[in-house]
Amino acid sequence: MVTADIADLPVAERLKLMEALWDSLCAADSGAGSAVAPPAWHGAVLDERMRLIDSGADAISPWQEAKDRIRNQTRAG
Repeated sequence: MVTADIADLPVAERLKLMEALWDSLCAADSGAGSAVAPPAWHGAVLDERMRLIDSGADAISPWQEAKDRIRNQTRAG
């Protein structure tokens, strides 16, 4: 299957394909000696975000509230 074939699939089929690919990556990543490691800068970003939350400079939301807010923002756009 080439990229052009994938682009021709209906959205639902592309989502199923993406989920299957993601599941295969997760399964491969769960084994010992995983070859997929997050980039070093991810740790720095997470550390900075935690610092902002701990200092009160940034707030957190419950997951359901965050999902609802994102859905509302994407519908409005």
